[in-house]
Amino acid sequence: MDKGRGKMGRALRRGVALGLALTALWGVGLTADLGGLGEELTRLGERPGLAVSLLRGQLGALPGEEALTGWGRLLVDSAPLLSAGEEGVMALRLARAAEEGADDPVESIDGDDREQPDLEPAPGGEQVLEMTGQGSKEGKYLYEGEVYVYDRTGLGLDSSVLEEGSVQVTMGEGPQILILHTHGSEAYSQADGQTYEESDPYRTTDCSHNVVKVGEEMATVFRAHGFQVLHDTTLYDYPAYNGAYERSQAAAERWLAEYPTLRVILDVHRDALVSSEGEIYKMVSQEAGEQVAQVMLVVGTDAGGGAHPGWRDNLAFARLLQGNLVRGYRSLARPIVLRSSTYNQQLSPGYLLVEVGGHGNTLTEAVAGARLWADNVARTLLEL
Repeated sequence: MDKGRGKMGRALRRGVALGLALTALWGVGLTADLGGLGEELTRLGERPGLAVSLLRGQLGALPGEEALTGWGRLLVDSAPLLSAGEEGVMALRLARAAEEGADDPVESIDGDDREQPDLEPAPGGEQVLEMTGQGSKEGKYLYEGEVYVYDRTGLGLDSSVLEEGSVQVTMGEGPQILILHTHGSEAYSQADGQTYEESDPYRTTDCSHNVVKVGEEMATVFRAHGFQVLHDTTLYDYPAYNGAYERSQAAAERWLAEYPTLRVILDVHRDALVSSEGEIYKMVSQEAGEQVAQVMLVVGTDAGGGAHPGWRDNLAFARLLQGNLVRGYRSLARPIVLRSSTYNQQLSPGYLLVEVGGHGNTLTEAVAGARLWADNVARTLLEL
């Protein structure tokens, strides 16, 4: 009987603690300004499982699913912050950061890609948080229609830069597309059972499990549309990471000299996304019932002192591709990012850096996202 009373007491204490936590979170949710989330919150509110996930993330293991019945479920359902789920809360954090001029709560830690980032396994193993990156007309983004550009150059640009430059990519006979990988050993989470031997955390020289595999998926799609594609599978970041851009530049120059018909050069990477609190994120989009990795275009400039006077033409090309992407898919494309480094894009106005997902994504998600992205881009190129 004493043992039974002890269990009842623990259950009662847990129930009271959960009730107090729910009440506090309810109050936060009711006082939060959620107007900026609009239809996104409405959509997320229809997915109560996310509220449970958020509650677990904030309070730890729940005392049981029955804890969210009755009054507890009423509180969860009534609280906008909880019903929004992880994605809604992150969107709110992003909006507030933009209003306050602060850095994103989730940032790429690759910097300008010159030095190898220090990646650590996610706390608790391979658990990562999902996020869908989208632009906003309120805050830091430059925009034209539904094409958003995040200016990281420090040049103080405004949206007029999106009207500058011109698309100077004309597809002709001979090899037209070159795919290469400055950081070819970049790999993904192994949560989908796609295991590999690491050369460094989230890196492998096994080209069936790193971004080279993603590039080959793109090449397959482009070839299916009739394009002649060269895929350089050299790992320019192994065994040494530093100097990878110099090595890939020399390779691109050799390819261009040998095949002057090349018009599009895609340097395919994956991102590395960690929150200010050390949480690992993966960038995802739901397309036709499939969860895929989001894709982001990075455009280099001369803001860092490198010789790249024609970067606005590269930006115009990126905008063209992005414009068709956002018309064809709800959220496959993350906003374009403008950076200070040239990323070797001074070699051709059709040279772009492509980030497919992040280290929290799985290879399965990355390949699926790359396939959709390449198909849409191929259709755009056929119109040039």
